[in-house]
Amino acid sequence: MTRWRGAGRIPWLLGVLAGCAAHATGEAPVTWADAEAASRAPIEAAPLDAPGRDAWDLVGGTVLTASGSRFAPGRVVITDGRIAWVGPAGEGPTCDACTRVDTTDRVVTPGIIDVHSHLGVYPSPRFDAHDDGNEATAPTTPGVWAESGLWPQDPGFQRAVAGGITTLQILPGSANLIGGRGVVVRPLPARGARAMRFPGAPETVKMACGENPKRVYGDRGGPSTRMGNVRGYRQAFARAEVYDDAWRDHPDDPPPRDPDLDTLAGILRGDFLLQVHCYRADDMLAFLQVAQEFGVHVRAFHHALEAYKIRDVLAEHDVAVATWSDWWGFKAEAYDGVLSNAAMVATAGGRAVIHSDSEIGIQRLNQEAAKAWYDGVDAGFAVSEDEALRWITANAAWVLGIDDQTGTLDVGKRADVVIWDADPLSIRAKALQVRIDGRLVFDVDQPTVWSDFERGQEVSP
Repeated sequence: MTRWRGAGRIPWLLGVLAGCAAHATGEAPVTWADAEAASRAPIEAAPLDAPGRDAWDLVGGTVLTASGSRFAPGRVVITDGRIAWVGPAGEGPTCDACTRVDTTDRVVTPGIIDVHSHLGVYPSPRFDAHDDGNEATAPTTPGVWAESGLWPQDPGFQRAVAGGITTLQILPGSANLIGGRGVVVRPLPARGARAMRFPGAPETVKMACGENPKRVYGDRGGPSTRMGNVRGYRQAFARAEVYDDAWRDHPDDPPPRDPDLDTLAGILRGDFLLQVHCYRADDMLAFLQVAQEFGVHVRAFHHALEAYKIRDVLAEHDVAVATWSDWWGFKAEAYDGVLSNAAMVATAGGRAVIHSDSEIGIQRLNQEAAKAWYDGVDAGFAVSEDEALRWITANAAWVLGIDDQTGTLDVGKRADVVIWDADPLSIRAKALQVRIDGRLVFDVDQPTVWSDFERGQEVSP
């Protein structure tokens, strides 16, 4: 599958369009992958006013890599937006071009990743005019993209960064069986949502089980039951199979483009990562059965309060669990949650992730992971500090298909780094500095305002 190409690819896009013209005259046809890639060609090249990728030498503090190593005191060297070296303080290469940052009595970690956010599509302030998260006009709307409704001026992005967030997935809401495509973004100032995309991140798609679709559509033509929900998944994937086969089998005469079926075809081909809102264990099993019928892989169940009941099945099928630390009981399908859910999934060999689903919770996701960790340990499940940190870093990166680029402090990865004033898995921790791709984007001692919506509204002393 040809991925989103990033900035500076207008000549390539013109080539694709020329290919469309050639196809019309009987020459080489455009493939489904070409058409998909053209739909993601960028207009705006990069985030606005992004500071330079300076060279940094972070030395003296405790370094938690989230990949199994802990250095105290440790050192992290950053050059060209990447991690150039990580290890004990006093070792490693010299870096004459680096700005030295004394991290003594500080803790250095990978940037935090939130896999379930609605920032930008349900932004602050909460006006009806800003309500762009649910296309609640039909039970299946796979052709809509969260990117298309994302407001880059949402002040919540900057507040998330102040909490250590360096990457997040913006998802449509959960009113629909198939809500549409999500988008993985870097929280940096930009004029348009596409410039915020994480370069090369796979497409993601939001689907939903259980109460929400049948509640929203029960008196609007259905589905009105869980039976109807499952029929809706089967119908959608069955239509997509016909569409995808037509593109594969008839390249000289493909069917007309259909945004809904393009998204579903991407799932069938294994190119798009499936993110499924689902609470109850039986709903997750039912969805996995449908996925098996159509050869589809579920990347993660989100919320998944009853994941602990089927943790062996989820681990066997390599399905991650993105959940809260202690939200439960707010509706019937959220009743049977346990505080040790993430720990139980982790100790069964599964991938646990702590998400926010909240413009407030995203500002303290480190504390949410800490709560889930301590509750699991208290219940008798042996989870290490490194594993708990992975719930908001490495495992989250895997859910988004970007674990080769970020999520741990390893040489060659993007320099997404947070300096904390205390152990991040404690209630006392505060992010002091946040770097994205080596860029210093947050410094507690040098506050700035990103959003035009808030600029000029600062409170003077």
